[in-house]
Amino acid sequence: MKYALPLILLAGPALADAPVVEEVTYSGGRFSVTLSHGDTGWDDYADGWRVELADGTVLGTRVLAHPHVEEQPFTRSSSITVPADVTHVFIRASDSVGGWASDTTRVSIR
Repeated sequence: MKYALPLILLAGPALADAPVVEEVTYSGGRFSVTLSHGDTGWDDYADGWRVELADGTVLGTRVLAHPHVEEQPFTRSSSITVPADVTHVFIRASDSVGGWASDTTRVSIR
């Protein structure tokens, strides 16, 4: 006797693409990070970026307080202190749907 199991598909939230770090500059303790993201409005937008060490220690976070639907890519800056012995950091972006991206961008600062 054969048994047919019903196939049940559960609808979950659509996973949006993570923001892309397009460019990073560092000068005089100030990071300028250019992001691109398919911002659609308040429901899905790039909402921040942060500077991390290789071990995941967060040195500073730049919160992005609103969508940039008509401004893509866009650049925002923040002063973040980096220890003197550090030669490179990692930038991780976030969006309001997916949270912090799994990918990072390595940046040499010395």
